[in-house]
Amino acid sequence: MTELEGSRAQVLVGRRIGEVIDGSQIGVVAGKLRITGGCDKDGVPMRADVHGGAKKHVVLSSGVGFRPKRSGERRRKLVRGSMITEETYQVNTMVFMGVEKAVEAPTAEEPRPPPSPAPKAQVRIKKTRPVKKPAKKAPKKRR
Repeated sequence: MTELEGSRAQVLVGRRIGEVIDGSQIGVVAGKLRITGGCDKDGVPMRADVHGGAKKHVVLSSGVGFRPKRSGERRRKLVRGSMITEETYQVNTMVFMGVEKAVEAPTAEEPRPPPSPAPKAQVRIKKTRPVKKPAKKAPKKRR
């Protein structure tokens, strides 16, 4: 986690979710970063499918900003648009392409370690008695 203030943060203003930026512009890593999301100071999440950077009430059925309690549930929720603005408090990114290092192939002189055996999975089976279902009673006859 890195905190940016002032002119270092201005590099991100106006960018959208999904854009790729150079990490050296903000002084984080020497690679590329993909913007994946964020939120404002009130905790309102950003959604990639909402245009602009303002807060909007949107009917959601799933995804960022809404966890349905029941199948098929939809609800009107407050979310932010996909653009980073001055009100954006947190920006989530992931390393898109880092510095590539040359991988050296092992030479014939170096002995290779023996392959390790595959880890064994432990499975515990708990034996239970079968559940007896209660016998159904005959329906009462009405007179």
